[in-house]
Amino acid sequence: MKNLILILILFFNISCVESQNNQIDKIKIQQDLNDIIQNIESQYAYLDDKKIDIECIKEKYERKIDELKTKSEVILLFEYLLNEFYDSHISLSTNIRESYRLSSPIYIEIEKGKAIVKNIWQTQIENLDTNILGAEILEFNQVKFNNKIDDFPAFCNDKTDIKIRNWIANKVISGKYSEPRILTLKLKNGNKTKFDIDKLKRINEQTLLSTETKNGIGIIRINNSLGNNQLIEIFDETLNSLFETKGLIIDLRNTNNGGNTYVAKGIMSRFIDKELPYQKHQYIESYDNQPKIVRSWLELVSPRSNQYTKPVVILVGRWTGSMGEGIAVGFDGMKRAEIVGTEMKRLAGSDFDFKFNNQNFGYKLILQRLYHINGTPREKYVPSNYVSQSKIEKDETLEKGIELINKMTE
Repeated sequence: MKNLILILILFFNISCVESQNNQIDKIKIQQDLNDIIQNIESQYAYLDDKKIDIECIKEKYERKIDELKTKSEVILLFEYLLNEFYDSHISLSTNIRESYRLSSPIYIEIEKGKAIVKNIWQTQIENLDTNILGAEILEFNQVKFNNKIDDFPAFCNDKTDIKIRNWIANKVISGKYSEPRILTLKLKNGNKTKFDIDKLKRINEQTLLSTETKNGIGIIRINNSLGNNQLIEIFDETLNSLFETKGLIIDLRNTNNGGNTYVAKGIMSRFIDKELPYQKHQYIESYDNQPKIVRSWLELVSPRSNQYTKPVVILVGRWTGSMGEGIAVGFDGMKRAEIVGTEMKRLAGSDFDFKFNNQNFGYKLILQRLYHINGTPREKYVPSNYVSQSKIEKDETLEKGIELINKMTE
């Protein structure tokens, strides 16, 4: 009996602690909501490009504060608010099981009202046995896919707009951490099949980069490590060992998490013999309620160490993100490499960290626009050597890169 009483007391105490920890202050949430909206209005570089009624956001999300009961619901409130802007480069610094993942190993586009699989993260999947390229997505977890798009928790944007609908469609297949991701597909041959995204086995490299040589061509693959400063030293050592090759391929198709400019310039600096611009920045300044003034500048790369002077090809794809995209447009702008592949992840601008005053997490906003030095917005850049992915049994992008090197060295 005593043991039962002790257990009940312990359970009661734990419940009280959990209840206290889960208590929320709606006044403080309102303050943080006001702050993030103010920061978006005054600093978010792409606000004017977005088809969003900011007054709708203020009204809808203020009303939702009264419905909040848990800290998890607070996190989702701010997560959904950022999702209103259909921008994969802005996000919270935290997530819960009910949060949507940031990406998926499949990329889709809406064509004539149908969701079509356009790209697969082929280089990072070990067990892709069915060619689902070109397949139509009929259902997600047995719910009609178009209904999933319509029901996505965004309340102030136009889900019939093709750009918005594409973004939401890819968010839907990214899925929540708490749910399965089973697609019902209609393949190009007309057959229907179930496809479980979570059964795809990802290749997780243990090194910052990997390298090989094929028929006299050096290949360096960056393993999602552009944010690791140690990559520069390893890249230098690897490049030095490939100086006798007839050409070089740098594979950036696994840079999903982006990186930093220090590492990017460390790589690019080994391929030029004079200082060159590699990207353009643009920032809107306004102080003391005065007019907005555009401030822009070119960022330069300076040569470093011994230069690799042979032909270079850069491979990119839908999982080339942020700083990976910057390296690609940089090599292209400096006319130092041929760029091969598809559209990239299209993460717009340069992100900066913000903190909430009353929450233990923060968020990212884009404060600067970024451009190819020819003036093309980085997120709209398309490789000059475009490769439309159509097969899973061979690497069409790598084959194109090798073909280009061979032509340049004939």
